[in-house]
Amino acid sequence: MKKLNTQSPDFQAGLKALLAFETAQNPETERIVADICADVQKRGDAALIEYTNKFDQTNAKSIDDLILTQADLKTAFKRIPNDVQTALQTAARRVESYHQRQKMESWSYTDEDGTLLGQQITPLDRVGIYVPGGKAAYPSSVIMNAMPAHVAGVKEIIMVVPTPKGERNDIVLAAAYVAGVTKVFTVGGAQAVAALAYGTETIPQVDKITGPGNAFVAAAKRRVFGVVGIDMVAGPSEILVIADGTTPADWVAMDLFSQAEHDEIAQAILIGTSQAYLNEVEAAMNRLIETMPRRDIIEASLDNRGAMILAKDLDEACGIANYIAPEHLELSVENPQEWAKKIRHAGAIFMGRYTGESLGDYCAGPNHVLPTSRTARFSSPLGTYDFQKRSSLIQVSEHGAQKLGETASVLAHGESLTAHARAAEFRMK
Repeated sequence: MKKLNTQSPDFQAGLKALLAFETAQNPETERIVADICADVQKRGDAALIEYTNKFDQTNAKSIDDLILTQADLKTAFKRIPNDVQTALQTAARRVESYHQRQKMESWSYTDEDGTLLGQQITPLDRVGIYVPGGKAAYPSSVIMNAMPAHVAGVKEIIMVVPTPKGERNDIVLAAAYVAGVTKVFTVGGAQAVAALAYGTETIPQVDKITGPGNAFVAAAKRRVFGVVGIDMVAGPSEILVIADGTTPADWVAMDLFSQAEHDEIAQAILIGTSQAYLNEVEAAMNRLIETMPRRDIIEASLDNRGAMILAKDLDEACGIANYIAPEHLELSVENPQEWAKKIRHAGAIFMGRYTGESLGDYCAGPNHVLPTSRTARFSSPLGTYDFQKRSSLIQVSEHGAQKLGETASVLAHGESLTAHARAAEFRMK
């Protein structure tokens, strides 16, 4: 891991280089995705079957081979071990409880002129959730994407998930059952995103697509945005740990590993106020790495983008955290709630030495779909509000039309929009 010291004259340059990530769109990826999206839009199910057989090495003869119903999901749930059933249900219940508190409600008021103003909250009609498949199974992604949609009142939740070589993961399908997914299509990649965005003979067009994926999925989400809504275009996973030296070094080492094991370009950063403690964590990492099944990925991640930063105090550490705006921020310190008040930019803040980031990934309650690549400066975690929308309510009284009409008329004439002005004037006595 890189070593940085805030007292070094080149610290800012080093930090900036550490955070630099090539976000430019790959022209070849964009070209491939554009062709796939156009083909699915044109040929529908036939193109979807063709791409699925090609990229996932399946042998689907018809679209029916790629459809799973709620009955199929229930069967998968019954097949998994009892302890896994319980874990899924516990996680879903906690995520549901948290997201219930995010629900926006309709409201209105009547002003002094008798005009009613307000907003009406309605859920999206149909959403699509993308769940990655391949290197690993992600039942947690199913719960985190589907449950807030369910809480919001979305009537149809369509899930797409690739099944390389036709292998279907029962835990992922069981999670879909627990989270209230309406129907599952075993398709993935840019072709799945295109099918959700444009609709095919079998897959209905959705209003919004959420969920993570590879570079092709991200490029497809960018391309279809505007035809449908999307949650975000997520980058590599990130964790930033601020530690005051009171947390066992092994715990912090494993928390850093927990994000590094996602991907060779994931980022794990530790900020400490004691060089001795940083050395202790480094020694723990060197010892524990021997036990990691995904050791090669972890080592590549830490070598590529990992760092240990020595700060003079926790105030300075929090300032650095606000600049980094990490996806996951652990405040592994005494009095974490007080230090959390100094944090302005982070996807999720994990407070205290017992709050490992992995608990948030699975079952704490808040959503694990979080802004990455410093976008926490202006964006938020996925939530119930992402599956609701607002309509403004306006009901002008006869009395209100006189006063508002005069104001509107003056402004409309100022913009040389005569019809606007006269439409307001017609309602004035």
